[in-house]
Amino acid sequence: MISVFTDAELAYLTAMRLGRLATVDATGAPHVVPVGFHYNAELDAIDVTGWGLGHSKKYRDAQATGRVAFVVDDAPGPGAQRGVEIRGAAEAWAVGGLLIRPGADPEFIRIIPARVISWGLDTGPFEPRGRDVR
Repeated sequence: MISVFTDAELAYLTAMRLGRLATVDATGAPHVVPVGFHYNAELDAIDVTGWGLGHSKKYRDAQATGRVAFVVDDAPGPGAQRGVEIRGAAEAWAVGGLLIRPGADPEFIRIIPARVISWGLDTGPFEPRGRDVR
């Protein structure tokens, strides 16, 4: 399977452990929180796990709307910002989180990318490159 991510994006995503998940509720109110994640190579998706996830607003929002945005970024030095933004479909799973991260809740959120934007990985730090992938 050919990934929707570039080699540079995959290397970055697999090296990082923390990202920010943005959701909206049924009224359109936004919500963003830091979360742990894992790149699922078999499905070319992002799996968001955590403790208390199954009872969280982010889980309820993802379940209700089926849409999320997810960002992983850092600034390893002056003028050296880099990151990946993923927009896509959200699947709220009731079981399987423990297999992804031992000790986490059984519930998890799977992100199926529809649009990927990256910067500072194989472009300059202020030169975002985006593309629709599904």
